Amino acid sequence: MVRSRDEKQAYFAKLKDYIETYPSIFVVNVDNVGSNQMHQIRQAVRGKGTILMGKNTMVRRAIRLILADHPDFERFLPLVKGNVGFVFTSADLKEIRDVIVSNKVAAPAKAGAFAPNDIYVPAGNTGMEPGKTSFFQALNIPTKIARGTIEIVSDVHLVVAGARVDASQATLLNMLGISPFTYGMKIIQIFSDGQLFPESVLDVSDDELLKRFMSGVTAVAAISLALNYPTLASVTHSLVNSYKNLLAIAVETEVSFPEAEAIKDRLANPDAYAAAAPVAAAGGAADTSKASEEKAPAEEEESDDDMGFGLFD
Repeated sequence: MVRSRDEKQAYFAKLKDYIETYPSIFVVNVDNVGSNQMHQIRQAVRGKGTILMGKNTMVRRAIRLILADHPDFERFLPLVKGNVGFVFTSADLKEIRDVIVSNKVAAPAKAGAFAPNDIYVPAGNTGMEPGKTSFFQALNIPTKIARGTIEIVSDVHLVVAGARVDASQATLLNMLGISPFTYGMKIIQIFSDGQLFPESVLDVSDDELLKRFMSGVTAVAAISLALNYPTLASVTHSLVNSYKNLLAIAVETEVSFPEAEAIKDRLANPDAYAAAAPVAAAGGAADTSKASEEKAPAEEEESDDDMGFGLFD
C-alpha cells in the first residue's frame, strides 16, 4: 500500500512538473492505439515534447491539487474522460499536430464497429472461385465470371462513414484483404496558455489572421470617425483629415504656410507643372503634335484654294 501511495505521489509530481514546464497540451483519444504504436509516437515526439498517460481519477485529482497555483486548469477538467492521454510540448503546435495525426495503423474491419470513413470495394478480379458468387449477390455487388474467377464489375460503396459494419460486410472485406480502418491518436482539444481550442484553429494561416485583424482595425477606425471619438485606430485618419481642412482654408484665404504655398503655386501655375508629366504622356503628346503638323499643310492648301477661287469672286 505504501508503494502505491508513493507511485501516486510521483505521478502527481510528474504531472505538475510537465504543466509548469510545457505551455501547451494536446488532449488526445487513444482508443485502439496499441503499445507498439504508442512507442512509435513517443519516439517521434521525443525532443519536442512528452506523452503522459494515466487513470482519469488520478489525473483529475492531480489537477485539483494544482488549481490554487494554476486556476486556468479548471476548464481542463471536463476533458479528462474516456480513454485519453496528454501530449505536453513547447514546440510549434502545427508540427506536433502533424506528428500525432500522421502515425496511423491500418486495421481490418470488425463486425459491429462504426466505420470511421466511407468504405469502397474496388472493381476488379477477386481471384475467388465462382462458388462464392451468391455471397456477393447477397450484398448487392455486381459480378461476372472471368477466366474461372469472380470479377467485380464496378466500384461499390459498401459502408457509409459512421455506419455500423455488419458481419457480412466485415467477412467480405477480410476475404478481399481490405483493411479500411485506420487507428491512431485523435486530437480532442488543445490547451495552450490557458485557452482551449480545437485543432482546426491551427489551419488558420498568418495571412488570414492579419486580414481579420486589419478588418477589425478598419471597423474600429470607421466607428471612431463617425462618433468623433478619437482612438488609436482613428487618430491617423483624424490628423490627415485635419491637415486637408487646413490646406483647403489656406487655399481660400490669405493664410499660408510652407506646405500650403506649394499647393497654391500649383493652382496658380498649372502649365509649369504640366511639363513634369510622365514620359509616356509626353510621347503621346508628341505623336499628337506630329499628326497635327502632318495635317496642317493639307489644311493650308485647302485654304489657298479657297482664297484663289472664292464664292464671291
